Formats: sequence, structure tokens, C-alpha cells
Amino acid sequence: MSGRILERYVPRTRAGRLFVGIALVDSLGTGLYLAASAIFFVRSVGLTHTEVGIGLAVCGGAALLSTVPLGRACDRWGATRMLVLFQLWRAGAFTWLALVDGPVGFVLASAAVGLVDRVVSPASQAVVGLAVGDEDRTRTMSAMRAVRNIGFAVGSAVAAPVIATGSSDAFRALIVADAATFLVAALALAVLARSLPVVVRQPAGRASGGRPGRGGRQVGRWYLALTGLNGVLGVHMTLLSVGLPLWTMSGTAAPEYLVAGLLVANTVLVVTLQVPLSGIVERARGAERAWAFGGACVAGACVVAALAGVPSSAVVASALLVGTVVVLTFGEMWHSIAAWELSYRYAPPARRSEHLSVFALGPAVQEVVGPLVVTGVVLAAGWPGWVGLALVVALATGLVRPVLGRLDAAREPEPERAPDARAAAAEVS
Repeated sequence: MSGRILERYVPRTRAGRLFVGIALVDSLGTGLYLAASAIFFVRSVGLTHTEVGIGLAVCGGAALLSTVPLGRACDRWGATRMLVLFQLWRAGAFTWLALVDGPVGFVLASAAVGLVDRVVSPASQAVVGLAVGDEDRTRTMSAMRAVRNIGFAVGSAVAAPVIATGSSDAFRALIVADAATFLVAALALAVLARSLPVVVRQPAGRASGGRPGRGGRQVGRWYLALTGLNGVLGVHMTLLSVGLPLWTMSGTAAPEYLVAGLLVANTVLVVTLQVPLSGIVERARGAERAWAFGGACVAGACVVAALAGVPSSAVVASALLVGTVVVLTFGEMWHSIAAWELSYRYAPPARRSEHLSVFALGPAVQEVVGPLVVTGVVLAAGWPGWVGLALVVALATGLVRPVLGRLDAAREPEPERAPDARAAAAEVS
């Protein structure tokens, strides 16, 4: 019985399992970095809070500007080769961050980090699709997401005693350790690349049906619409990290310490359920159903959060907030599954990495706009703001069906794969 349960969580292919291992190593390093970086930059480097904020803004701006061009580079020179280079770049950029000694160096190093920060995810998605095939793609992405949550938690826990020393050298060692995880990822990807199949790409500018350009333009326009809807549903990220903590403290009768418990509950649910839920894509129109379920859960969570703000006892408010985070987490997991599947399915094969990079801009913009909307509109309005947000999410959920209909009408066929595995070196050599 235990073997069958384990099979539900482990990717079927060797390549998929390797990607899960890479994700775990990567997230362990990220957990080390996130736990130590802010304290290091302020206490050890001597930066002000404003200077840290400027550096982070520059990092985000660089990511927004570079993601799509680098996605095009993946299509031109091979997603696997470029992903190896991205990981090597990250290793160098984070090592630079560990050595900064002032605001100028911090801003420049942050820009270097941001240049490839956002494109790694869509590039990884493209390489996973190439390595494991359609049958195991979403399961692999789900397993990667589950172990990332484990890695973040373990990395943060490992960093805690090091942070307690207060040593600048110890802080630098944690950041260098994060950089080392990217070297490990690059090495593993380089080894994996030797066995990947080659995609036979269609000539540029020709879509299915033999009509030059027309299909590509249609896919591009409606793919952008899907990207925008994805950004709207991605508000669950801001609700979890910003909205619910602030709402718990200022808008409900629940105790403030409940916030930590809500975050733990989210992590546990994602680790245990993300992979089993991914099985929905094996059913007819499973990704579309996952989108509908995800949108309904995010909207429903907003309604439950609104109820938690109605004057009540601490016990009732706490119970409603726990219900909110449970429903929101299911929305997060369903939405992630649908986003992985639909973004890959409708990305034209000849420009897959570019389109996946464009799709990644939805969450990126949400990370900028979402906190402003949640804090300045939703929380400021109280429970009516939560209800209003629920209506917006419900609208975005309903609009996806006609958008997918347009995408189906303009969809390009899947690429053929070369039967000779030895030819795989052409993509990375």
C-alpha cells in the first residue's frame, strides 16, 4: 500500500525525478537566502531599508524587462542550454551579492540577479516538457512545487542557528551556499541534456493549416488574454503573504499569532496534496476543470475572509480564517495545475519558451499590482472589499472558457521528436 501511495508523489520518469531533486536543492538554497538576506544587508552591509527596497525594485524591473527576450533566446539556442547558462549566471550573481559592501554594489548585483530570475521558471517548464513528455509533465511540475515548499522550510530552519551568531562571515556563507546550489543544478541539467530528444521546429511564420503568420498572430493575442487572466487568479499569492496576515491583525478578532499557523497550514497542504491533485489533467478537459475549481476556491476564500471580519469572537474569527486559508490553498493548487498545463498546451511549439516567458509576466505584474490593490482597496474597504475581489476573480474564471475556444481555433500542432537519442546533443552542444 505504501508503495502505491509513494507512486502518486514520484514522477514516473528518471528525468522527472532528477528535476524534483534539482528543485529540492534549489529551494534549500533559497530558504537559506530568504532567512538571512534582509538581516545581512541591513546589519552587516549597513544598508538602509530604503536602499534595500531600491535594490529589490531594480531586481524586479530587470526581471520584467529581460524575461521575454531571454525566452526568445531559449527558442533560438535551445531551452536546455540556456537554462544551464541561467543557473551558472545565478551562481555568479548571488556570489556577488554575498560580497557587496555598499548600496551601489547591492543595486548592481540585484540587477544581475533579476536579469534571469523570472525566466528560470518558464525555461524549466519548457525543459521539463521536453524531458518527460506530456504524460508526466504536470505530475513532475507538481512534485517540484511540493518539494520546493519542503526545501524553503528546511533551508530556513538550517539558517536559524547561523543567523543567531550574528557573524557577517556566517551570513555571507549562507548566501554563497545558495549560489552553490545553482552550480549543482547546472551540472545536473548538463548531464540530463545528453539524453533529451530534439524538437523538429516548424518554419518561422507558418502556423497549422499552412497559412503563414495568421495562426501565430491569433495565438499570440489570445495567449496574452490567458496571461492576463492568469495574473488575476494569481492574486492568491498576495492574499496569502500580505492580505490574510494584515486582515488577521487589523480586521478580525483573531489573535495575531494565528498568522504563523495559517502559513504552516498552507505549506502542509501543498506538500501533501499538490501532486495527487495533478491527476486531474489526465481526464478529459481536466486543465479547464482545474482552472474552474481554482477560481471558485479563490473567490470562495475571499467570501470566507469577509465573514471573518464581521464582529465576532476570537474563536469564530480564527475558525473562519483557518477555513479561508484551506480554501485558498486548494485554489492555489488547482490554479497552478491549470496554469502549467494550459500555458504549455497553447504555446506554439516553435516559440514555446518565448510564450511561457510571456505567461510568466502575469504573476510578475500581479506581484507589483496585487499588494497595492489588496492593501489600498480590499483591506481599506473591509469586508465589502473582499466581496468585490471575489467577484473579480469569478469573472476572470468565467472568461477563460471563451479565451480557450479562440486558442483552440488557432492552435499549432505538437512538434515531432527525433527518434535517435544521440542527436539530442544538437540542442546543447
